[in-house]
Amino acid sequence: MKLIERYIMTSIQRLVATLVGFLIFIFASYCAQRYLTDAANGTLALDVVLNVVFYKVLIALEMLLPVGLYVSVGVTLGQMYTDSEITAISASGATPSCLYRAVIFLAIPLSILVMLLSLYGRPWAYAQIYQLEQQSQSELDVRHLQARKFNINNNGRMILARQIDPDAAHLSDTLIYTSSDNRTSIFRASSVDVVDPSPSTPTVMLHTGTAYVLAHQGRDDNEQVFRNLKLNLKPFDQSDEVKRKAKSVATLSRSSAPADAAELQWRESRGVSALLMALLAVPLSRVRPRQGRFSTLLPLTLLFVIIFYGGNICRTLVANGALPVTPGLWLVPLLMLAGLFLLLIRDGTLLWKIRR
Repeated sequence: MKLIERYIMTSIQRLVATLVGFLIFIFASYCAQRYLTDAANGTLALDVVLNVVFYKVLIALEMLLPVGLYVSVGVTLGQMYTDSEITAISASGATPSCLYRAVIFLAIPLSILVMLLSLYGRPWAYAQIYQLEQQSQSELDVRHLQARKFNINNNGRMILARQIDPDAAHLSDTLIYTSSDNRTSIFRASSVDVVDPSPSTPTVMLHTGTAYVLAHQGRDDNEQVFRNLKLNLKPFDQSDEVKRKAKSVATLSRSSAPADAAELQWRESRGVSALLMALLAVPLSRVRPRQGRFSTLLPLTLLFVIIFYGGNICRTLVANGALPVTPGLWLVPLLMLAGLFLLLIRDGTLLWKIRR
């Protein structure tokens, strides 16, 4: 490897490490604040918050690593153009292709890492989050419930108790609210004992109270006064989208559903998109001397927005059947490759190779 490529790579590596580390810290702080709020509301057990934040960060690396490299290439080369270092490199006899070689040496390993994260790390992390949320929000572990507060989960269940005994799994003066597609049920009991806290069949025994069932349609409302009532609560069920994200590559490959095809193409295209984004940052980083190192951020930001939203729109269209599976989500990388080819022609890199 030539000295010039090594110098460019070192400069980009330092900025990548700083930028990705900062993005991870910001994202982890946001996730921690969000899930700590859920824990405070009784939606999520406090002891699983750190695990969920870790899995969320692992999922986000699929996007944070390409963005970090993309911005670092643009800013670093922009600074070198501003300081006339690129001019000095060209005067020493180096060709414009040395910039691309330096970026490729960095982008290929990172793109492989992104591809592995997308194909295997991301679905594994989603599966772990799904399992943790299912256990926390389905099982009736009263240790994470708070007395005199509405404890709500994402399955339409709310529990309000005046007093909670976590050791005996006993609740006093309790109100339980559940909702389904066709009816709403409200249970008021002087005390409640947890019979089965498992996620699959959460069951409680209500003592001395009243049950109200309100039909969403018709007049099938009723009131029941009970002394002892065994209540089977609805287990937590995650959305189909989250379940799809947790599926393995082999499962998605065997499926004929357009939504599964869109998810598979999204994972397969992440590594290629990361590589093309890094290479696109090279011609976009070109600025006039003393123009400012951050003057490249506007075109870089606009291109990233187009790529990001373009990929999301294509994934939605493929999932809905509005866009054929071929080319499907690969339409965005193909457009990126065409744009890179045009920029290379503009910069004269290909013309230089032909003349030589």
